[in-house]
Amino acid sequence: MEDGIRVGQLLVATPQLDDPNFRRSVVLVVEHDIEGGTLGVVLNRPTEVPVDRVLPPWAELVTGPSVVFQGGPVALDNALALARLPGEGEPLGWRALDGGSEVARVGLVDLDAPPGLLAPELLQLRVFAGYSGWSAGQLHAEIEEGAWYVVPAEAGDVFAGDPARLWREVLRRQGGDLAFVSTFPDDPTLN
Repeated sequence: MEDGIRVGQLLVATPQLDDPNFRRSVVLVVEHDIEGGTLGVVLNRPTEVPVDRVLPPWAELVTGPSVVFQGGPVALDNALALARLPGEGEPLGWRALDGGSEVARVGLVDLDAPPGLLAPELLQLRVFAGYSGWSAGQLHAEIEEGAWYVVPAEAGDVFAGDPARLWREVLRRQGGDLAFVSTFPDDPTLN
């Protein structure tokens, strides 16, 4: 059975989604199995915690801002990292997401591996505390209820220099109605 959700896509919160964990969030799908559920990371929630405080060996390799991002509400005491590499190989300590062509060279980093293994090949790196997770069928139901837009990702989304603008930028580039939604005010009562 096909549900239309794929690794490498973005879940963009609709203005109606008011859960504080996901309000105006942009989530990259990093794992998806119809029977096993979905795992993603919120791309636009930087914290105040510098990477060198929690993962000093990786700090100098991180793409700015050099802080840990909150990947979601689940397992906040665990870190995961995404990196973009050039070329076609799959070096030790990195696993491609196997998403669409736009994010084909973005993958998960083994943070237990020595940073020197990947350092020469890294184009970009970002560290996340926690992740977002949905059980089998849960995310599909949320999409059907109108909580999420499912749109293609671009590699630059993962490493956005200004994460606060990512929600609007992703919607705007979709064109049509979603470009219009990008202008939706933070507080519609002030409109």
